[in-house]
Amino acid sequence: MSTRKKVHAFVRVRPTDDFAHEVIRYGDDNKSIDIHLKKDTRRGVVNNQQTDWSFKLDGVLHDASQDLVYETVAKDVISQALDGYNGTIMCYGQTGAGKTYTMTGATENYKHRGILPRALQQVFRMIEERPTHAITVRVSYLEIYNESLFDLLSTLPYVGPSVTPMTIVENPQGVFIKGLSVHLTSQEEDAFSLLFEGETNRIIASHTMNKNSSRSHCIFTIYVEAHSRTLSDEKYITSKINLVDLAGSERLGKSGSEGRVLKEATYINKSLSFLEQAIIALGDQKRDHIPFRQCKLTHALKDSLGGNCNMVLVTNIYGDAAQLEETLSSLRFASRMKLVTTEPAINEKYDAERMVKNLEKELVLLKQELAIHDSLANRSLVNYDPMDEIQIAEINSQVRRYLEGTLDEIDIINLRQIQEVFNQFRVVLSQQEQEVECALRRKYTFIDKNDFAAISAVQKAGLMDVDGHLVGEPDGQGFGLGVAPFSAKPGKKAKSKKTFKDQLRPSTPPSKPVAFEDFKNERGSEINRIFKENKSILNERRKRASETTQRINAIKREIDMTKEALNFQKSLREKQGEYENQGLMIIDEEEFLLILKLKDLKKQYRTEYQDLRDLRAEIQYCQHLVDQCRHRLLTEFDIWYNESFFIPEDMQVALKPGSSIRPGMIPVSRIMSLGEDDQDKFSQLQQTMLPEGPDSISFYNAKVKTEQKHKYLKTMMGLQQTQRK
Repeated sequence: MSTRKKVHAFVRVRPTDDFAHEVIRYGDDNKSIDIHLKKDTRRGVVNNQQTDWSFKLDGVLHDASQDLVYETVAKDVISQALDGYNGTIMCYGQTGAGKTYTMTGATENYKHRGILPRALQQVFRMIEERPTHAITVRVSYLEIYNESLFDLLSTLPYVGPSVTPMTIVENPQGVFIKGLSVHLTSQEEDAFSLLFEGETNRIIASHTMNKNSSRSHCIFTIYVEAHSRTLSDEKYITSKINLVDLAGSERLGKSGSEGRVLKEATYINKSLSFLEQAIIALGDQKRDHIPFRQCKLTHALKDSLGGNCNMVLVTNIYGDAAQLEETLSSLRFASRMKLVTTEPAINEKYDAERMVKNLEKELVLLKQELAIHDSLANRSLVNYDPMDEIQIAEINSQVRRYLEGTLDEIDIINLRQIQEVFNQFRVVLSQQEQEVECALRRKYTFIDKNDFAAISAVQKAGLMDVDGHLVGEPDGQGFGLGVAPFSAKPGKKAKSKKTFKDQLRPSTPPSKPVAFEDFKNERGSEINRIFKENKSILNERRKRASETTQRINAIKREIDMTKEALNFQKSLREKQGEYENQGLMIIDEEEFLLILKLKDLKKQYRTEYQDLRDLRAEIQYCQHLVDQCRHRLLTEFDIWYNESFFIPEDMQVALKPGSSIRPGMIPVSRIMSLGEDDQDKFSQLQQTMLPEGPDSISFYNAKVKTEQKHKYLKTMMGLQQTQRK
């Protein structure tokens, strides 16, 4: 269900040494701005000049850091986007007031990054925290320059410039840009690379008020699609995050714009004027028609302005008295925006393929139910609903009583009940196995008979005879080791009465690498086995993903070759003359076979690409399991090592069951890492050495790669020009 809510409007004041304290004042709650002007006495006695204004907002950000701005403005919007809600964050204000700095930030410094890169980071961090869902992220970057649409990512080699101009299209699902490239990003670094690529293509110019003035409106869009990894769940959610950096309004008298810059300023002011008209119409409840189609900007943002979206406006203003007129204009716009209401709702969709599979399974199950029902005589109406927790608990109780002998038989009701009975048999068996193992471990200490060092220690302790049999075992096949009675210890006197643990405890603790190997083979063997199995599965999935990628590349090359051959056949047919029969074009057999081959190749490509997407999701999930196992193995080793070699003997009593100290409460220092390969060690070293911490790795890697790419392209262009000369 959707509910209407107001647009949130914040104001960010650009820091200045000449702040107009006498004119601009903030409210005590930091959610209002009051403007006071002295009356112009030159106007005479009758003077109706307005001198006071008060603007109510959702927050005033004065001398605020980039961290505080993001936490206040954007964090909740991005968080709700992964739950299926659309979101839009828009920066508006006078030229040079700090809109681009607020939205994008300074790409040279990680700490000064803006809302956009922080939003990308938050999206991928939240994806890592949701291993139960397969979440895909796509991005696009649109520029509106002089009322024309441009794709800022068209410079990528696999995109290329569009032959036909881009257009804004509406359909029942909303507004989208036809011809705008949308790019899949599987990791944070890829998203940053696309952001930096688009930033280098933005149009900027210099004038008296801003030496790096944006001359266009830019919309960076993040598309999120989340599918549950549970195959029975056919629902999935989608959301769209629009991050809008508007070009700044400017007074031509102050900016001194001329020529091309003057033309750009005219288009900018015109589109911002239309935007304000649309906002005024949205705030008026009596208006039926909203003029969205007056310009490309309002048309592209139709979904965001008063639609299914969480909307936040950041108005950037100056704090100088010289810019007071523009500041008042920007604050009026923010007040009007607060009157606009939106109706955010979760975007739920249904996976048709999963729905069909689930319905087919349900159909088969119902047929089996009916067959059993018909075969049973004098049977009441069968309940086909899934079993709830109470019914499952009742079946579990019946199974336990049946095994104990207090229940002679279990009544058969339907197929689901039979399946659950077998399932509960498995549950009870597993629980009993665990109980037996725990009981044996409490009574005995297990040793491996192939471990000669352990056997030697046991023999020295007098708990094993010279033939290799444990003292007290009746059949020679025992596997446990208990504390033997004193009379069974050969050659020992009464005064040397020490426990096995005391005698095996070394005077100096072994090194952690040696102890860690022993721990993996003994107490931590089960966790280590699970860890190795998960890592093996992860490596296998990575290998399959690599092979699938190679197949996709090979199919792509074959598609390109087939297209070239098909184009050659078409050109040859056109040169020789085309023939028609009853209005249908006649082609030769070779061209027909090429068309069929191309169709099959495209089908193979789509299938392989879907497999690759599934494998990447599995790799992400397996990596999460490997990390969990590694963390648990290291934690338990840390506890075991300290309790085995560092706790004084008089403290050992406190660790017995029922005491006040529990295992794991002993403070420990950091231990060695577990079996990383060289690439893992290099990544950890890189994370340690980066000044801003591990979170900045993707940011800097993407920036370096983008700079290297553009330096290479610039160098190649220079070489080509030199060769032409």
